Amino acid sequence: MAISEKAQEFLIQSRIADAEGGDVDALMELGITYSTGRGGLAVDLVEAHKWFNLAAVSGCTRGQECRAEISLEMTAREIAEAQRQARAWLGTSQQRYAA
Repeated sequence: MAISEKAQEFLIQSRIADAEGGDVDALMELGITYSTGRGGLAVDLVEAHKWFNLAAVSGCTRGQECRAEISLEMTAREIAEAQRQARAWLGTSQQRYAA
């Protein structure tokens, strides 16, 4: 059963907040949510790749595996965009902690 759009947005935002705090499980959950369309969310492989990439950068081997798996379904341009978004997210989160 799909959850309401408002509830889905709340769950995504709470997991993003956890991810900003360094929670690798939250990074993986975001990747899984976007790669599978869990909870009625539209599948977004670029967004999924971004979160799996961030998990992989944090040392999560499962994140590396999931990133590689969905990369097979993506174009080079989509992968480049996902990597750009991951770098931007890292830059933003680093600035947050430096302040």
